Amino acid sequence: MIDVSKLSEHYAVRPLGNSDVNEILGLCRENTQFYRYSETEPTREQIVSDMRVTPPGVDASRKYYVGFYQNAELIAVMDLIDGYPAPETAYIGFFMMRLRLQGQQIGSAIIGEVKDYLKAVGKKAVRLAINKGNPQATHFWQKNGFAVIREVDRNGWPLLEAECAFQ
Repeated sequence: MIDVSKLSEHYAVRPLGNSDVNEILGLCRENTQFYRYSETEPTREQIVSDMRVTPPGVDASRKYYVGFYQNAELIAVMDLIDGYPAPETAYIGFFMMRLRLQGQQIGSAIIGEVKDYLKAVGKKAVRLAINKGNPQATHFWQKNGFAVIREVDRNGWPLLEAECAFQ
């Protein structure tokens, strides 16, 4: 079980719920580049669905949809699955930073802290999928220690599955 409050030493982290949807939607709407590559737009319904959806065979108790806060402002959102696709692995299903804070190494710092915590609780790796057509996202994740392990097609979308293995 993941203690979300320990995902960061620098930011307050807490689970997000229905009462946070408008705040999440505002953060997501700032990030037009992400949605341009995914050819979608953020909606309340999509966010509510994302808060609950899990990979096949994964119990909802292993899903953590969390917000990172700085001075009571939501600065990042993360969807984290414990023990997927294997018990010793965690999976980041979604990570998005507030647009005005991008390019300041805050996202990298958050990812670094999350990786440190996951390693400390015994995880051997963390995985995620990157939209193949989004070079900025690919650069961000590779800069943060993730290596592409394979290309997958998910419902017609070419994705790069990437992993950061802990030593």
